[in-house]
Amino acid sequence: MDNRAVFEEIKKLRSPHRTVIIGIDGLGGAGKSTVSESIKTAFADTDIIVTILHIDDFIHPRAVRYSDKAKEWECYYYLQWRYDYLIQEIIKPIRSGAPFHKKIELYDKENDDYILSQTDIPVGSVVIIEGIFLQREELENLFDFMIYIDVPEETRLERVLKRDGYIGDKAQIAAKYNSRYFPAERYYCEQCSPADKAHLVIGQGRTYA
Repeated sequence: MDNRAVFEEIKKLRSPHRTVIIGIDGLGGAGKSTVSESIKTAFADTDIIVTILHIDDFIHPRAVRYSDKAKEWECYYYLQWRYDYLIQEIIKPIRSGAPFHKKIELYDKENDDYILSQTDIPVGSVVIIEGIFLQREELENLFDFMIYIDVPEETRLERVLKRDGYIGDKAQIAAKYNSRYFPAERYYCEQCSPADKAHLVIGQGRTYA
């Protein structure tokens, strides 16, 4: 990834009078967290504060997102995330133009509950929201700039087989991705065309607008 190109694109949008919201979209195992951290590092030598929020911190409890009334992939796509909370309690207040200083609810995986985390975002900051499905209809017009990380499914599968040991062994990881995650991702790509809609696409060793 050309960090400088991404840095310059974001810097053009930045204003001391408003907070810029950047989306880092991509499917499972695409490298969203890595890209987000690299962008934050690129701003380290500036006076611009960068805050990273992870969409996976805004999910429903297991009883909601693992319903027995729908297919696994449908639960993942339609029941996984607390979009209303993210929009009403975080994105809209940031968009209001005032400093953001409040405790927000973040999902605690170990206890299947929420913890309160004090979050301070001065006006003029850059907020990066990284996660899957950021270009679906519910989130339209909430981001100032959208980056999509385009990585083939087979490459991502190789990565998650090494990464997601909490699911089980490799056979169990593959089974879960094939029943829950990959079908939802394919549906997202068909419905939302994320690579076409993004302002910038990173993938296959290149960065392009």
